Amino acid sequence: MFPLIDLFAGPGGLNEGFSSVTAGEGEYAFENLASFEMDAYACETLRLRETFRHLTRTGADTSGYFDYILGRKPWSEIFQGAFAEAYSLSKDKVYRKVLGEDARPDVDNIIRQKLAQQEEGSHWALIGGPPCQAYSLAGRSRRTGDATFASDHKHFLYREYLHILSEFKPTIFVMENVKGLLSSKNGDDSMFQTILADLSALPSGVRYEIRSLVVDKSPSDLAPSDFIIRAEEYGVPQKRHRVILLGVRSDVASLMPRRTLQRADGVVTVREAVADLPAVTAATSNRAPKAQIDWAAAELAALEDVAKLEPAQAVVSMQQGQRAARAYSSWIRDSNVHKPAQHQPRPHMVSDLVRYRVMTALAERLGKSPKYTDLPSALHPEHSNVTKAGTPFTDRFRVQVWDAPSTTIVSHISKDGHYYIHPEKEQARSFTVREAARLQTFPDNYFFEGPRTQQFHQVGNAVPPLLAKQIGDIVAAMLSGVKG
Repeated sequence: MFPLIDLFAGPGGLNEGFSSVTAGEGEYAFENLASFEMDAYACETLRLRETFRHLTRTGADTSGYFDYILGRKPWSEIFQGAFAEAYSLSKDKVYRKVLGEDARPDVDNIIRQKLAQQEEGSHWALIGGPPCQAYSLAGRSRRTGDATFASDHKHFLYREYLHILSEFKPTIFVMENVKGLLSSKNGDDSMFQTILADLSALPSGVRYEIRSLVVDKSPSDLAPSDFIIRAEEYGVPQKRHRVILLGVRSDVASLMPRRTLQRADGVVTVREAVADLPAVTAATSNRAPKAQIDWAAAELAALEDVAKLEPAQAVVSMQQGQRAARAYSSWIRDSNVHKPAQHQPRPHMVSDLVRYRVMTALAERLGKSPKYTDLPSALHPEHSNVTKAGTPFTDRFRVQVWDAPSTTIVSHISKDGHYYIHPEKEQARSFTVREAARLQTFPDNYFFEGPRTQQFHQVGNAVPPLLAKQIGDIVAAMLSGVKG
């Protein structure tokens, strides 16, 4: 197995994909040596997943794991035998660290010890995605006019990734970030070009050939847009566009032919991802809207108006593919999980539930997600500028469309679910953690630790594991070629 080290690991999306790559009958291509992550709940998620991974790879009894994630037994009955042993071992693979200059000595020491246990000259891979808040379009928008933005340390956390490259010289690396990186600037400098320049001048002198995973071009011919991976083109039921760099150490680059991802035969839709989950409805929260109106009457009147609209012709916006859907289903489902965990909706205010129900009816009638300005005025949100021309975020309530991939699942889903409204009228509510996880391609046997808000946050911050698995297949093939 090829050693793997994961930086800025989040809940383990990249790691899950790479760790699922097989190299023959009963063999796995990668062994995770260490995952580094700052968030306490994400570390708990990573540790639990390492426990499951150890149990399945060693052929041990996994019933304790499923008892835990499905809530069938108390911890005192679960934490024994094979489960307890595997959980104890997992602590040596997950490290809660705030990556930065202060943590470098500890992190370097851990990595050095891990690599020393491998065969001398072993080829290995470094994966990870430095935090993206400083590069995302939303993050930049929120800090318009902020004089401290240019010096925000989040701009430069990628240097911790580059430090590991320089110090330990992995054979291959995979670095993921948001699409906004391509347009982000620090002062007058392009952050993307700055990162490429820093990669070409690592202090140790090690050099990497930077490749695209989507186009077969010489590195010198690559444009920034050639590094964008559109997840929906690779069997992920979500329009998630990310910048991913594949770096190959220059001394072995000639031994590794360029490889690119194979596009799926079509798209996997929201319907194919979540329609089979049990139908659930949301409770109402105690928070009352300022305007005291008869919400039931307002909803009834709005639905009567919707019924008068001319229905749109049914249009499937993207080509669907049966092979892609079957591959997705095989990846997601586990025969041990008959009723997936973490599928409880959060409560909503009555006013929002009414808006959701009317908007799902509108979406069905219009054949697309409406804007909140399409709602009757009585159902408009209580904002002073809601009816003004040029009001931003008129799509702040978004019904997801059944027969297309979803919009991007982002960490903001942890704050509210307005952008992720279930398309079925009878369920009109925001997505559950499990539905968000399905759209991110986390298997049904993947469990997220912490309160529901933190579970959402982890899901939104992750790399889709099914996409990561396809990248891992490429990296394993490349490393095998050098090893052979």
